[in-house]
Amino acid sequence: MTTTETVLPALIGRTRDEIAERVAADLADGYTVNLGVGIPLAVPKFLPEGIEVFLHAENGVLGLGDHPGDGNEDPDLTDAGKRPISLVSGAAIVDSALSFAIIRGGHLDATILGALQVAENGDLANWYVPGRNPAVGGAMDLVAGTREVWVCMEHVDRKGEPKIIPACTFPLTGHAVVTRVYTDLAVFHFRDGGLVLTECAPGITPDDVRARTTAAYTEDLE
Repeated sequence: MTTTETVLPALIGRTRDEIAERVAADLADGYTVNLGVGIPLAVPKFLPEGIEVFLHAENGVLGLGDHPGDGNEDPDLTDAGKRPISLVSGAAIVDSALSFAIIRGGHLDATILGALQVAENGDLANWYVPGRNPAVGGAMDLVAGTREVWVCMEHVDRKGEPKIIPACTFPLTGHAVVTRVYTDLAVFHFRDGGLVLTECAPGITPDDVRARTTAAYTEDLE
């Protein structure tokens, strides 16, 4: 079987930081947001001016700030990916039980996380690739307890195969939980149970996206 990699050339869309910046642009004033590992950890660098967003990490931080700068790291202050963080004014440090009570109690407006696969019905797979060590983390709690689940990831995997597909082939993190997808090539929203392409990255055409997406979707481009 011919793979996507051998058929389609690589495209230059958004970088990983630019994906994080695009996600950050959609955060609303007053949101409380959990950040997963990977691309989401760059979101604090790009929070829009003039709005207040409270960032949560499941290891027990509410009020997470950006990297404190070289030489200012505190080994006791890290995000869920074990990277150094700063704290915003009024931040709270809590134990794991209370941190997960925030998640499970529905107190987060959104969670931003990475994914291995997203299905056209909103199913999410992001914790286990068969044959590798599993990494459950807090993702299952997050997608079950948060109103908005925003995925940010590369559009295709390292082999060039689509990651937005008809049905997940990896074990699920959650069923029909994803509400938005941000990739290096495009932005998708889930509306009324269906996947909708709402934006192409600069320099990327709808045909580019279509050729690298096997999931069924409609278009509502500005």
